[in-house]
Amino acid sequence: MVEIRYTRLDGFEVFASYGDGYMKRVAVLTSGGDAPGMNAAIRSVVRTGLAYGWEVYGVEHGYRGCMSGQFRPMTARDVGGIIQLGGTILGSARAPAFETEEGRREALREFAQAGIEALIVIGGNGSQQGSQALSEMGFPVVGIASTIDNDLYGSEITLGVDTALNIALEAVDRLKVTASSHQRAFLVEVMGRDSGYLALMTGIAGGAEAILIPEVDFEPAEIAQELREAYQRGKAHGLVVVAEGAKYNAQAMVDYFRENHEDLGFGLRATILGHVQRGGMPGAFDRNLATRFGAKATEAIHKGDFGVLVGLTKGAITTTPLSEVTSNVKQLDAGLIELAKTLAM
Repeated sequence: MVEIRYTRLDGFEVFASYGDGYMKRVAVLTSGGDAPGMNAAIRSVVRTGLAYGWEVYGVEHGYRGCMSGQFRPMTARDVGGIIQLGGTILGSARAPAFETEEGRREALREFAQAGIEALIVIGGNGSQQGSQALSEMGFPVVGIASTIDNDLYGSEITLGVDTALNIALEAVDRLKVTASSHQRAFLVEVMGRDSGYLALMTGIAGGAEAILIPEVDFEPAEIAQELREAYQRGKAHGLVVVAEGAKYNAQAMVDYFRENHEDLGFGLRATILGHVQRGGMPGAFDRNLATRFGAKATEAIHKGDFGVLVGLTKGAITTTPLSEVTSNVKQLDAGLIELAKTLAM
């Protein structure tokens, strides 16, 4: 049994005991950038929550909906036919006010008025910062690791990554056909503002000559040299995968080569995949991962295990304290970066 105490915005102190099936009303929200598999996770949370005998509510528009009381009851039928859908049926929105203590207390007041006793947050780094902030104020929260950037500490792979990677890889494979036909080099920009995971894995799987990520410093002249050498080795095309948050993005690289009249051997084109990577229908891996994450999140609440993130570790669905998740930075595997360089010969 877990005891929770917090003070509402109106000054009233709320006290309750949770655990061992006591919970009656639980809410779920999606926050931050959408990721393939979010709907499958919502479905799992709703149906496993109903199996515990709870009332499950969906929060519309993320943390903004928490502050404005946008809660709607969800039944098993409400989540029927959504497991294959990309995006999120609950919506997501920016909520700068939630970053303040006043905004979070407003959310706590809305929870109390609606009788909501716990919250499940499906999202990435920023979303789980919000989860931790609520947890520190005493409210029962469980997070689900969901971001295509795969940069969230506490999970080896996060919800949406596999689908986004396969969407990017399909685009790369198609571009290579055209590139070989016309002996061109393509700079393909994928998402990843602060993390190069998506670019790195796309580049390795797609056979890139170079991979440009935020974690590794580089200069355009180095990339020009690598492309020239690939051309001289007789390659029919060149491929550079660029993370959007790299020192130079794809368009900046093209502009540099044009302004400096670099002779690359290949003709050069840039393709920016952008948000198309987020909008895909989740694959089997993400659907199953989302289902397992959702079930583990409701199990954690049922057992009174609050203030944790549900993730994947060594093939098992695990929980990590949100305090650890928000105070650590997930690092890229340096061995994969070296492997990518070796394979580019």
